[in-house]
This record gives sequence, structure tokens and C-alpha cells, in this order.
Amino acid sequence: MTTATPITRTGSMVPEPSALPDVLPTDRLNARGMPTASWRGDLRKIPNARNVVAVLATWGWSFGVMIGAAAINTWWSYLAGFVLLARGHVCLSILAHEAAHRLLFSNRAVNDFVGRWGLGYPALIPTMAYRRSHFAHHRDELGPEEPDLALYAGYPIARDSWHRKLRRDITGVSGAKVIKGLFRAARSGSIEARQIIAVQLVILGVSIVFMRPLAYVIWIGSWITLWRVSNRLRAIAEHGGMVRSKDRRMTTHVIRQTWIARFWFVPYNTGWHLAHHADMGVPWTKLPRLHDELVRSGWVTEDIVYPSYWAFWRTVSSRPPVTSDTPTPPG
Repeated sequence: MTTATPITRTGSMVPEPSALPDVLPTDRLNARGMPTASWRGDLRKIPNARNVVAVLATWGWSFGVMIGAAAINTWWSYLAGFVLLARGHVCLSILAHEAAHRLLFSNRAVNDFVGRWGLGYPALIPTMAYRRSHFAHHRDELGPEEPDLALYAGYPIARDSWHRKLRRDITGVSGAKVIKGLFRAARSGSIEARQIIAVQLVILGVSIVFMRPLAYVIWIGSWITLWRVSNRLRAIAEHGGMVRSKDRRMTTHVIRQTWIARFWFVPYNTGWHLAHHADMGVPWTKLPRLHDELVRSGWVTEDIVYPSYWAFWRTVSSRPPVTSDTPTPPG
């Protein structure tokens, strides 16, 4: 895809019907954008070796940053580690998402073990509970069973409301709520919540044994602040302000991917999100191929593609300032 101009949508983030041509099915795509049997098997093949490298690279970045900061043991190393760990948590969560879809490893026991203990639990994600709620999200995006409907609804919003949400994230208010909820679940008997806490205690214990407790402080501190901001920005860029529809072009945004966004914000091809919703059985390595086919078919047009994440986020807060009569979405 070549150049594009920012999309203007007055009062709504949903594409106009004129921007959604009815061109499917084709010989390679069915009426909903899912690959046909002729090449679905190839697209859905799980890249086990590639994912071993991806998991090791994610561990290398996440735990390597924490170890490096502790080894240098200066204020600036911990500050740098705090910032760099934001990407580490993003990578852990996205590969945990891949495991939740059973797309990380073809052996399901290995997939679930690594997805839970090696990726999800270090990033405070209850992988098994997440799998159940996330599949509800895929069955009917923005429908009545949508687990994150409050997060996506109501956009665009007023700028002051948008900034207030981001302030709650960056100051740790939103993250602290999640931590409190985790401990409440553990006290209520949730095995998975207790397992997450156990993993966090192991990470904390190792940092104390090596007399570097600040290593864990930046680990959890980055998660509770920077990662929360990143997670909100990514989630809204995926479904914010969209509507329930059988046409996934009305449920999921399309945003042009740049190398810097893919490195810091949407690694492992998670930015090709419409392709992921067209067929959630396609592993991350094949999503660009599916996206390219959606473009080639004419189903995804330039009219619905945001040229960058910055261009998208400018539309998120395009409503007038909030007044006493203006409702705002929760979250």
C-alpha cells in the first residue's frame, strides 16, 4: 500500500458504507474475509521454530533488561530499565495472546505451559481466564458478550476525558486497580490468581537474593504505568468507537504499520488486527500475508486505512469538551 491521507469521520469512527465495497467472496477469501480451503492450511501452519526464537527473544529483552539494570546498579540504569521494560511487557502479553489462541506451539501442552508460566504470569495475565473471555470477544466483537465493551465504547471522546484516562494509566491508578483485583481473586480462591502472585514472588525473591530489589520495582512499576498506557492505546487503535457488525471492517480499525510502531508498540504483527479478526486461526507470522490478500481483493481500501497511529489517536479525542450534559464512556 502506498500513501494515504488522514481519514475524516464526523462524529463517528466507523467507516462510511461507501468505503466498504462488496467484493467478496473470491477464490482465496470467503464472504467474511476468511481464507478459503485452497490456502487456509498453509496460512494456519504454526511456526514452532520461529516461535521458540520469539519466546527466547522476548525473555532476553524482558529479563535481560532487568538483569542489566541490576548489574549496572545505578539510578540511570534503573531508569532506562523502567522505560525499556514497557516493550518487554508488550512482547510478553502479545505472545501470551498467541498462546491463548493455541497458535504458539502445535503441542497444546507445551503451548499452554509456556503461555501461562513463561509469558502470561510474569506479565500478570491470567492466561486461561483470558482465553475464555477473549474467545467471547472474537465470537461477537462489540456484542452483548464483549468483555471489553466499556473500553471500546463512546469514541471519539472529548480531549479532556481522553487525557484523564491516560493520566490514570501513567500514574498507576488503573494498574493499581488491576493488582487489587488480582489479590481479591486470590483471596476468593482463584488458582490462577494465586499462580500469578507466586510467579511475581519468585521474581521478587530472586531480585532480593541478589540484593537488587529495585530490579523488581522497575519490573512491576513499568507494568503498572507505562504498559497500562501502551495497552490502552493499542486496544483503542484496534476497536475503539467501532460497532457490532458481521462486516469486520466495522468492528476493527486498519492502521498502516511502521517499523517503529512494530518495534515498540505492536510487535509480532499484532498491528495487522483486521486480518487477525478475519481468521483468528492464523499465526502472527502469516498475518501480513492475509492482510495483503484482503487489500488485493479490494475489500480493504485506502479509504479505511489510517496512515499512522498518531493520525488515529488524533481522531480519538475529536469531540468537543465535556459539559455537564455530555456522557463519557467508563474505563
